[in-house]
Amino acid sequence: MSVWGVAALGVGSMVGAGIFTLLGEAALMTGSDVYLSFAVGGVIALLSGYSYARLASRFPSSGGIMDYFDRAFPSRVLSGGLSILFLVGLVIALTMIAKTFGAYAGRLALGDNSSPLVVDLFASAVVIAVVMMNMVGSGLVSHVEEVMVGVKLVILTVLMMAGMWALDPKALAGEPAVPTTTLFASVGLTFFAYAGYGIMANASGFVANPAKTVPRAIFIAIGVVATLYVGLAVIVLGHVPAEHLRHYKHTAVAQAAHLVFGEPGFVVVSVAALLATTSALNASLFSGLEISKAMAAEGELPAVFGRAAWRQGTHGLVWTAAAVLVMVNLLELSAICHIAGATCLILYLAVFAAHWRLHKEAGGSRLLMALGTLLMVVVLVAQVIHLWEIRPSVLAVTLAAVLGSLLVEWLILRRGRSGA
Repeated sequence: MSVWGVAALGVGSMVGAGIFTLLGEAALMTGSDVYLSFAVGGVIALLSGYSYARLASRFPSSGGIMDYFDRAFPSRVLSGGLSILFLVGLVIALTMIAKTFGAYAGRLALGDNSSPLVVDLFASAVVIAVVMMNMVGSGLVSHVEEVMVGVKLVILTVLMMAGMWALDPKALAGEPAVPTTTLFASVGLTFFAYAGYGIMANASGFVANPAKTVPRAIFIAIGVVATLYVGLAVIVLGHVPAEHLRHYKHTAVAQAAHLVFGEPGFVVVSVAALLATTSALNASLFSGLEISKAMAAEGELPAVFGRAAWRQGTHGLVWTAAAVLVMVNLLELSAICHIAGATCLILYLAVFAAHWRLHKEAGGSRLLMALGTLLMVVVLVAQVIHLWEIRPSVLAVTLAAVLGSLLVEWLILRRGRSGA
């Protein structure tokens, strides 16, 4: 895989459900300040991406985050539990991406007559299709990503430029700034829109020169995506009235295109959303496939997770897809967004901790690591306070995911020691 192939994998993962769903959710929290939320999220992503780049350069492998945890933390329960939490978070993220695909596909096909059942049917269909593609192999994943990423970036860039030209500055100046705590709480959602850059670390085992290729790809991808996100946030808030945003929060970008370009704009951006979410599913499943195989090889998951199912697909990939399909048809999209955001922050904080412990081998600036950790802790605390006030059930599910992952790993290791 080339620099552009790896970067496309990251952009494909980031520019998916992140902007097409989370923009509407975050805008309901912050109003016209949502572009600041995406800007702060981009800064944190660059700092976190720096740690990922250093680790991926020093320890290139398809295991990615799992390999860093194993090297950094002597406790197998902790390192394995964090790796399982990553897979759990990946399943949650895949569910959100698939539901976003379903929301856009349903509205594109049936307009306002779309129903939750239609959304779930479209979401289930795209999961099955992308699983089959990942079973073919990493070469097809890379080529498909480059094509889909190029198409959707062109469409969204045109929307951003045209929207800026027609933008009325008064539309963004009418609302007072939200409290700082609310702004940082919203970053818990917008940062998740960047989280796909972590997937590029899993590609380090598929490149010829990871020390140069992976860091370049990570910074290119985050820079492109941050520019796009901030621009689109300004466009959406400048064109979509508050009442429309509440009604179309899961298809806010397409609604903005409808108001700028009319029905043709709505159709084109909806197609871009379908491409974006499909490529995000593609990239995320690729990451899950590689990590589950590596964990099975290390004994941190049962060996069946690494057992071949068809071509490059494994039973772990099949079971991951099954879990996504169950959640797609049971959970509501807004709750999934908040659970995914909180889980993501916990995992990426653990990556900072891993980099700190592996500093002698991986190198890098401790100042940048400390700054990134501090900003991420502030965001996590603000999000916890916000969720405690409005969605305590999300905190309960997130805590259950963390503790459950550690418990599952402890049981796996215990059974392994007993010879079972």
